Amino acid sequence: MDSSTEALYAFGEIDFNTKLFNYLAQKGIPVHVFNYYGYYSGSYYPREYLNSGQLLVKQVNHYTSRQKRIVLARAFIEAASFNILKNLRYYGNRGKGVDEYISTIEGFRSQIEKTEVVEELMGIEGNIRNTYYKAWPTIIDQEIAFERRVKQPPDNMINALISYLNSMVYTTCLGEIYHTQLNPLISYLHEPGERRFSLSLDMAEVFKPIFSDRTIFTILNRHQITEKDFMTDVNCCYLNEKGRKTVVKEYDEKLKTIISHKKLERQVSYRYLIRLECYKLVKHLIGEQGYEGFKIWW
Repeated sequence: MDSSTEALYAFGEIDFNTKLFNYLAQKGIPVHVFNYYGYYSGSYYPREYLNSGQLLVKQVNHYTSRQKRIVLARAFIEAASFNILKNLRYYGNRGKGVDEYISTIEGFRSQIEKTEVVEELMGIEGNIRNTYYKAWPTIIDQEIAFERRVKQPPDNMINALISYLNSMVYTTCLGEIYHTQLNPLISYLHEPGERRFSLSLDMAEVFKPIFSDRTIFTILNRHQITEKDFMTDVNCCYLNEKGRKTVVKEYDEKLKTIISHKKLERQVSYRYLIRLECYKLVKHLIGEQGYEGFKIWW
């Protein structure tokens, strides 16, 4: 490990000792642990080194104020749904018949700014996602059995891929939040709760269409992943070792992708886009600049 190591991802059976955790704490490197089936179990989160009591107070204040909270919750869904539509339009321009789904999602999006309650906003987000998923059999160039999202446990190869990659996006967001002064336990779209870093869930909504969904479309349409890369066990479908390696490699390459940032006018990685999103949220919380969720432009 060197100074460029952002995080460790532990897959399979691995033994840790206190010397390792002390070293990781000194270097500020979180560890994300995945179980036998390849699904996220939890994270070792080193002691925060960028604490700010002032920002923490403002972060809590934006949660406890219904008015302030709904502004941020809307911004997350607005950006997430924009990125979903961007994916659909990409494939629509390549001859996929997705116009019906685009139109339906645009209708749901028109309701976002009118919504004053977070629970209703989550309902709109669910409708958008359900419509989006209905377009996947049209987008994906493989015969797939995918009608609806099933999480616990995933029941087919598409649900298995979504769960696996969504957890990767969640942990990537958590790693980037760690390198800012934000507290990952205080969120605005998702309700803060025990045993989860809910701000990572908020951030992940924005980036799942870009990092998770696009990776799924790529590896399936290139036939890098097929039914042979999955196993089933008591109505649970999960990636085998070969499949996990393929997915992780593709996801890691995506995070390393370098683009020219149109506002910063410099080269940044996909991963760093999440860090920049955290900085934007900080500026919103301290009243410096209103937050607008990241919207893909390419």
